[in-house]
Amino acid sequence: MLEITKNYSFFYALNQYFVKKSNKQLVGIIGIGTMGSMAAWQLASKGMSVIGFEQFGIGHDRSAAGGESRLFRTAYKEGAQYVPLLQEAKKLWRQLEEETATTLLTLTGGLTIGNPNDDVILNVQKSIKDYQLDCKLLDYEEAKKKYPQHRLLKDEMMILDKEAGFIRPELAVVAAASRAKQLGAEIRSYCTVERIEQWGTKIKVTANGESYVVEKLLITAGPWVTKLIPSFQPFISAKKIILTWFPAEDIRQFQGDRFPVFTRTTEGTRFFGAPTVDHSMVKVGVSLPMSIVNDVDHLNRTVELQEIEKSRALISKYFNGLYPDPTRTSAYMDAYTADDHSIIGNVPDLANAYVFGGFSGHGFKMAPALGKLAASLLSEETHNFTIDQLSPTRFTAMV
Repeated sequence: MLEITKNYSFFYALNQYFVKKSNKQLVGIIGIGTMGSMAAWQLASKGMSVIGFEQFGIGHDRSAAGGESRLFRTAYKEGAQYVPLLQEAKKLWRQLEEETATTLLTLTGGLTIGNPNDDVILNVQKSIKDYQLDCKLLDYEEAKKKYPQHRLLKDEMMILDKEAGFIRPELAVVAAASRAKQLGAEIRSYCTVERIEQWGTKIKVTANGESYVVEKLLITAGPWVTKLIPSFQPFISAKKIILTWFPAEDIRQFQGDRFPVFTRTTEGTRFFGAPTVDHSMVKVGVSLPMSIVNDVDHLNRTVELQEIEKSRALISKYFNGLYPDPTRTSAYMDAYTADDHSIIGNVPDLANAYVFGGFSGHGFKMAPALGKLAASLLSEETHNFTIDQLSPTRFTAMV
C-alpha cells in the first residue's frame, strides 16, 4: 500500500483506499524506460497496482532507447539460449501494437555477415538448428548478387533471418507506458529517486522529496543502476554509444525490402545497421570499442571527429552506394556487464526487490518478454524462461 510521508495528495489517498479494498500489493518500478515500461504494462495487465518513477520524460533519448530504430533478431549471435525470449517478445510486440494501435516492429529480414568459422556465425547457426528457425544461408556469390549494397570479402557469407527487422524504440516505450496507465498504473515522470530503504518487510522509496512505501520493487534504471545499487559498480559500466546516419546515392536501394537490418563481424570489427526509416539516411553503427561514461548524469553528447573515424572508414571499405560522411550523429549510453550478459534477479540486501539491468546493448528486442518475466517474478507466478545464468550472484559471489 502506498504511503506518502509529505504532500499527501487526494489522488494517492484514493489510490490507497482502492488498493486496500482489493488487497492488491503495490509494486514500485524505478526507471520507466526500455524494461520498466514493459514491466509496468505487463504488471498492470495482471491487475496489479503499480507506481513507476522516471527521472526524465517518457520515451526520452538519454539512455538506451534513443536512435530511432533497434534491431530485432531471432537467430541470435549472442547465444541460442535467448531464442525463447525472442520468440515470446515477437508475440508481445504484436500484442502491444494491437492494444495501442501503433506500428512498432517492422520485419525486413535480417542479415548476419561474417566468416563461416567465426563464433558469431557459429552461434547463429546453433540458434537455427536448436529452434528450427526460418533462415537461409547465402554463400559469397549468392550474397553479393542478392545484397550488392554490402561489399564482401571472398571468405564471407550471409545468413538471412526471415523473422528479423527493426523496432521504433522511443515510440515503443511511450506505447507501453501509456498502455500501463490506461490499465491503472501510476507513472511519475520527471521524478528522481533519491533513496531506497528497507521498511520492515516493505521498501521505502524517496523521490523528489516524497516517500512511498511499496511491497515489492523493480529496479530498471539502465546506466543509473549502479547509483541505486552501489555493490554492482565493480561489474557494470556505462558506455557511450555513437550512432551515425549516412546519405545514399540512391535511397531506394536502402529501403527495407532491399536492405534488411544486419550485423557484421569483419576483420575484427563488429558493426550493424538498419534500412532507411525517414527515406533520406541509412543508420550504421560500430559495436566496439566504446568509451566509459564516468558520470551518467553528465553524458558528453557531443560526437567528436575522432569518434566517427571508424564509421567513416567502414562505409568507405564495406559498402556500395553510401557516402562516407555522416549527415547525422548522436550519442547515447547503455549499461554493460563484464560478460555482456544481463543481470536479472534479487537485489542483494534488499528484500522483495528485483533488478533487471546490464543488457549490454542487446536488450531492447526482447524487452516485452523481459517485462512479462518481471511481472511473473513480482507476482510470484511460475514462468518458463531459463534465467539462472543471468543471476547477479555470478558477480556478487566474487566480490
